[in-house]
Amino acid sequence: MILIKNATVYAPEPLGKKDVLLAGGKIVAIDENIQLDTVEHDVIDREGYTLVPGFIDNHVHVTGGGGEAGYASRVPEIIVSDFVAAGITSVVGLLGTDGHTRTMRDLIAKTKALRADGISAYALSGSYQVPVRTFTESIEDDMVFIEEIIGAGEIAISDHRSSSPTLEELKKIFSSVHVGGLLSGKGGVLNVHVGSGKTGLTPLRALLDETDVSARKLIPTHINRNTEVLKAGVALSLSHGVPLDFTAYSHKDDELSAYNALKQALDAGVDEHLLMMSSDGQGSLPVFDEEGRFLTMGIGRVHALYDNLRKAVQKAGISMETALRTVTENVATLYNLKGKGRIDIGFDADLLILDENLGIHDLILTGDIAVKARKTLHKGTFE
Repeated sequence: MILIKNATVYAPEPLGKKDVLLAGGKIVAIDENIQLDTVEHDVIDREGYTLVPGFIDNHVHVTGGGGEAGYASRVPEIIVSDFVAAGITSVVGLLGTDGHTRTMRDLIAKTKALRADGISAYALSGSYQVPVRTFTESIEDDMVFIEEIIGAGEIAISDHRSSSPTLEELKKIFSSVHVGGLLSGKGGVLNVHVGSGKTGLTPLRALLDETDVSARKLIPTHINRNTEVLKAGVALSLSHGVPLDFTAYSHKDDELSAYNALKQALDAGVDEHLLMMSSDGQGSLPVFDEEGRFLTMGIGRVHALYDNLRKAVQKAGISMETALRTVTENVATLYNLKGKGRIDIGFDADLLILDENLGIHDLILTGDIAVKARKTLHKGTFE
């Protein structure tokens, strides 16, 4: 049992100064003053600190992305301490451009490994390519029979690396993910990679106009890729109620950074409960010329998620509650991650304690202390 005392709690809504009691990996009590005189427990007094839910990164290439510049450009898989240093307690892993040398078997094995090492990990079926590369023979079977699989993605549109899926193909994929979610009790969401191609978000608007599946089951990502995509994404969310996922790019800080794009969407009137940020961690960040020729390669870093959360509050003036929702409660709700994303009784004890400058001071992974007073206590098996 762990008793956290005197912290200012954001659940993500502000609760004020509270004591929070953890037991069996769960949050079991939240009150003004909790006293345990006859039960053995650890006490962490964090007067003047802020207690928030652990971050959920909904877009990470856990097995490594890349490959667009040949075999040597295959990005290495992620390690547990990368998540711990970034305040991330839950992750959704997926495949990207390379659905050939990176397979669903690799993805599920890595997801299970992360779970064994203390990270709450989930996975999506597929990659950029259509037909969708699944673990079994169908998206529905993947979701029904593979515990870790909660949806599909990232299917690519409007990108020279995509397989240019037709509207009919997108409709079938969208319906399959939805039905898979119904049968398995999982989120059943379709994550769609949006490139900078000529068609923009037009395929997604057509998809929503011609299907009966809820727009909340469709999650276009990289919406802050460029100004045109951002404007189109905001318009689509306002007209159809589709969620938007902003990529926390680690290599730039400008008007298209995730925190600035988030501010633009909020100012335009997009429902704050439909907005998310993710890191694209371990994904490749290739730059091509106008002829599609490779120029340079970067790597997405999961720590960019935390960096953009802090900048959203400190630089963009977004409230702590609203900024936190994009990496906690909104993700858990849209992906249907039960017990995640909130500080509430009965929820998983995935918690982050921030100092007065919003620096990471402590991290708790389902009741286990991973970082205490800035000292990392938890690492992966081979670290």
